[in-house]
Amino acid sequence: MKHAKHLRVKRKSKAKKIGLTILLLLILTLVIGGTVIYFRPSLLKNLLSHVQVSSQVSSSTKPSSSKFSELTSSDSDLPKVSSADWNLVLVNRDNLQGEKMPSLTQVGEIRVDSRIAENTRQFLAAAQTVAPGEILISGYRSRAEQEELYNENVAAEEAKGLSHEEAVSAVQKQIQIPGASEHQTGLAIDMSVPEGLEDELAAKIAQLAPQYGFVLRYPEGKSNITGVDFEHWHYRYVGVENAQYMQKHNLVLEEYIALLKAAEK
Repeated sequence: MKHAKHLRVKRKSKAKKIGLTILLLLILTLVIGGTVIYFRPSLLKNLLSHVQVSSQVSSSTKPSSSKFSELTSSDSDLPKVSSADWNLVLVNRDNLQGEKMPSLTQVGEIRVDSRIAENTRQFLAAAQTVAPGEILISGYRSRAEQEELYNENVAAEEAKGLSHEEAVSAVQKQIQIPGASEHQTGLAIDMSVPEGLEDELAAKIAQLAPQYGFVLRYPEGKSNITGVDFEHWHYRYVGVENAQYMQKHNLVLEEYIALLKAAEK
């Protein structure tokens, strides 16, 4: 019994010593920490600053909901159409087309895709209120006819003394190579404008065009995009909604198609 009692006393004494040691270590830690902060307050300041900056960086890397709204809302006024719609087919030197063979309807002296015949008649009537002598001079043209027209013009330029390469370069500024002409689709028309009044009358007619689904296909200042110099006579049917949007935002078809595709339309 005495031996057991002696062991209990010894254990209590040992536990008390361990407790005192832990207490002393805590006090020492607090004293040293307080001394460092007292003599070097910049450490505390730097620590707090680091926490604040980290918080700001974390906040700045989060996506801004308002900016996201702006990005999505920028597409909100795009017409609800698809870049693959029949009336938005893109035809140029980078997008060559085979023979289309559309269903055709005669409008005046030309033929157009039957789906745009009525719009063509209405557009011509509106253009004649601006220039009574306005007529349609070209509409659907087969690929074979386009090739013949192209070769004739190259030959004419060569007859003026130009090399073949120079003749081709000159012709391609206004006449598309076979497969690159919109006339193959039946969706393009050429309108005459009285000589000497081109600038004045063409501008007025171009303003009317979107009401009937047409756009001036090769406007001034866009040849670097279309690859064709300014043509005041060439109109392309794209549909009323598309035409009005393109006119409002000063877009040519290449730009509009790219915009629709970027919006996954």
